[in-house]
Amino acid sequence: MHKKIAFLTGTRADFGKMKPLIQILDNHQDFEAHIFVTGMHLLETYGYTLIEVERCGFKNISTFRNDTHEASMDLTLAKTITGFSEFVKNTQPDLIVIHGDRVEALAGAIVGSLNNILVAHVEGGELSGTIDELLRHATSKMSHIHFVANGKAKSLLKQMGELPESIYSIGSPDVDIMFSNTLPDLQTVKSYYNIPFDAYAVAMFHPVTTEHQQMAHYAKAFVEALIESNKNYVVIFPNNDMGSQIILDAYQSILNHPNFRVFPSVRFEYFLTLLRHSEFIIGNSSAGVREAPYYGIPTINIGTRQHNRAISNAIINTDYHVNTILEGIEAAKHVVVNKITDFGNGHSAEAFLNVLKSESLWKTNHQKQFRSL
Repeated sequence: MHKKIAFLTGTRADFGKMKPLIQILDNHQDFEAHIFVTGMHLLETYGYTLIEVERCGFKNISTFRNDTHEASMDLTLAKTITGFSEFVKNTQPDLIVIHGDRVEALAGAIVGSLNNILVAHVEGGELSGTIDELLRHATSKMSHIHFVANGKAKSLLKQMGELPESIYSIGSPDVDIMFSNTLPDLQTVKSYYNIPFDAYAVAMFHPVTTEHQQMAHYAKAFVEALIESNKNYVVIFPNNDMGSQIILDAYQSILNHPNFRVFPSVRFEYFLTLLRHSEFIIGNSSAGVREAPYYGIPTINIGTRQHNRAISNAIINTDYHVNTILEGIEAAKHVVVNKITDFGNGHSAEAFLNVLKSESLWKTNHQKQFRSL
């Protein structure tokens, strides 16, 4: 059995999630991994993270620049479909693997389904809040195979009419990296990024596209609260959804502030080390509701972007007001975190490979069926 597996990545986040899955196939005699790199990876403003993909040494990497600094989602979808369609025609993969709730993933699912190619969606069946949830569920419906993080996600996909035999619970692939022995030590990370702080928190604040009219107010309050807290912060740029420039403009006031180090992007493994040793993470990143509780790190989760995501006593939810954000920061000092294990045990890549080696997966019907409950 020799199969071509095409992975589509549009952001540093989805690449971090899929990296273990690519790694386990890259040198496997039965599989030929191809990576289609697009979206934020090709944008200098966000760190040109194509470099991080290339640094991994994968054999087959293709690139497509589909975006400007802050393109609308519909145009990003259209451009990604165009670029990925050409890639698929040239590569002719047997399986397309996509992740999560980004518009690039939906583009990959559309191209695969319309070209009669099996599509596997990683971490479908989850609730995201805002427009992301619509994208995740739409991507799942355009996919034939599902690699989910846990039984809860599997149940939600079954509720959406997906066939149980097409759903494989493998955990969250990034947990493979989170507890591996390949993470750099903290001093290495601090030295590489010139981070002088002994104690610090991680700050990541993304646009909420369904609340675009309020983003300037939200970003201003977020920055004001961070400054007033008088703590040290490692701040990482938002994704490039509509409203990102508003957040970047708000960050101008902290670029030279002694309590802040601001970065367009941070290598995934380096980010995990920073997160693991931080006092807390603050903002509205999925890292606050997934990775942080795994490490036992408190999260101040601001606003609606992660509404209905994972529940943990480590997560302190606040609104967008300065005072309540500051109250959340104060409350984080007293949180005793119960670590979670809801998203696997660090063996997702092995489980993924075992599924790909099974004959049943390759017999999946390209003509999707709907199963009524």
